[in-house]
Amino acid sequence: MSDLKKKKLTIVQLIQKKADKQKVTMVTAYDYSAAILAEKAGIDTILVGDSLGMVVLGYESTAPVTMNEMIYHGKIVRRGAPSTFLIVDMPFMSYQVSISNAIANAGRIMKQTECECVKIEGGTEMVPVINAIVKAGIPVCFHIGLTPQTATKLSGFKVQGKDAGSAKELIRAAKEAEDAGACMVVIECVPDIVGKRITQEVSIPTIGIGAGKECDGQVLVYHDLLGLFDRFTPKFVKRYADLGTIAYEALSAYKREVEAGIFPGAEYSFKMNHEEEKNI
Repeated sequence: MSDLKKKKLTIVQLIQKKADKQKVTMVTAYDYSAAILAEKAGIDTILVGDSLGMVVLGYESTAPVTMNEMIYHGKIVRRGAPSTFLIVDMPFMSYQVSISNAIANAGRIMKQTECECVKIEGGTEMVPVINAIVKAGIPVCFHIGLTPQTATKLSGFKVQGKDAGSAKELIRAAKEAEDAGACMVVIECVPDIVGKRITQEVSIPTIGIGAGKECDGQVLVYHDLLGLFDRFTPKFVKRYADLGTIAYEALSAYKREVEAGIFPGAEYSFKMNHEEEKNI
């Protein structure tokens, strides 16, 4: 891990990384310690994703996550990673009701979390919302392909853009989002050729998650890449560590030692002066 103080990237610099063919790194984070580690590792961007609903809060989907929950976790991550470009998800129904509602909620997230950008999901129907939020002075990252907030409408967590028609629709959504002012596009769970074509068609960075290696960058969920969440593992997830097993074994060992009277031993206990002991 690097101990050098990191300089926060700007939107302009992230776009320049695409132009220079330098990959952008992104990871989710939901708490202070995870944010510290991501920043020390030099990750370019941190996403406080509404995936926290499933991996932190125990919901069955991302849909129940509230504005207050997103802001709470966003503020925590900001404290842990003050020098990293921070994106915070706008939760389900915080931007779909009306444009004025979307602007107000985006502004609330920006002000209270001090993030650099908000993220919304959808297709071409969200272009007016993107345009309005951006015109209000709030940067927007757009999420297309498999959109977890509306996974039920998409018949579950399935690959999107598998036929030419739906692929073209995703390309159109990305291009229109860029025209509306979006500064970045997350592309989830599409064939690699679709991720490549979208990346070629837009001048803003594309961040893939199950969208192939030709995207301008990649994002993974913190708990997935570290092996901390095993309810299900998508095909596109690579586990870089198995911390879940390590944590389980450590907790089991702790339980055994406490029950056997081994922990805490003398090395983990405090002693009193012998003369003082006599006076107890």
